[in-house]
Amino acid sequence: MPKVQPIPTGNSGRKRSRTSRVSTSLAEINVVPLVDVMLVLLIIFMVAAPMMTQGMPVNLPQAKKSPPIAAQAVYITVPASYARDKIVQIDNEEVRVEALTERVRQMMINREDKSLFVRGDGSVTYQDLMSVIDKLKEAGIEKVGLVTRPAGGR
Repeated sequence: MPKVQPIPTGNSGRKRSRTSRVSTSLAEINVVPLVDVMLVLLIIFMVAAPMMTQGMPVNLPQAKKSPPIAAQAVYITVPASYARDKIVQIDNEEVRVEALTERVRQMMINREDKSLFVRGDGSVTYQDLMSVIDKLKEAGIEKVGLVTRPAGGR
C-alpha cells in the first residue's frame, strides 16, 4: 500500500499549505499493467486462433433447414479444383479419387456406424459429386450425408 508522508515545512515566515507526499515501496506488484498485458495477449490469441486452422477452401451451398450433426463425423471434402486434379480430402488428408474406395474401406473397418458426410464446393458439378458418392458406396458406406451451411451464414 502507498505510504503517506507529510512534507516538512520551513521556518520562513509565510504559511505553506499542508500537503502530503505519496511514495510506494518496491516490494509491491502493480497489478493493473499485468492485467492490461494479459488482456492484450488474450485478444491476440482469440484473433489468431481461427487463422491457424487450415483446410481446403470450400464454398458450401446453403440450405434453409438442416439438422445438426450428432455422430462422430468423418468428412469427405470435394473442392472446386476436383474437376482438374481429381483429389478429395478425407478429414485433413488429401487422397486421389482412385484410392478413395480403399482408403475409406480401411477407415471404416472398426466402426459400427458406416456413415460419413460429404462437403462439396458450390461450384462442383452434380456429376462430380455423384462420382465421389459412388466410390463411397463401393467402399461399403451405408449412409452419405451432404453438408450445407445455414441460410444467411458465413
